[in-house]
Amino acid sequence: MNYNDYITRDKSICNGVPVLKGTRVPLKTLLDNIADDVSDQEILESYPSLRKEHIRAAILFAASAAKDDIPLPCVSALS
Repeated sequence: MNYNDYITRDKSICNGVPVLKGTRVPLKTLLDNIADDVSDQEILESYPSLRKEHIRAAILFAASAAKDDIPLPCVSALS
């Protein structure tokens, strides 16, 4: 799966905020729900325009973004 097939950014949709294709649901909203441990079923019920593929694409996007750089504090192994 390629997350780009499910996520779009268009200035004419939600002022250019990244959304799930075919919806007006912002990517951040979906990621916040996932982070808050909202079940897939609850997400799909709350946002009927979403499909399971949108959820998977959001997770893949987040995983891909995390590969690039995660600003975490460095902890010394000696402390």
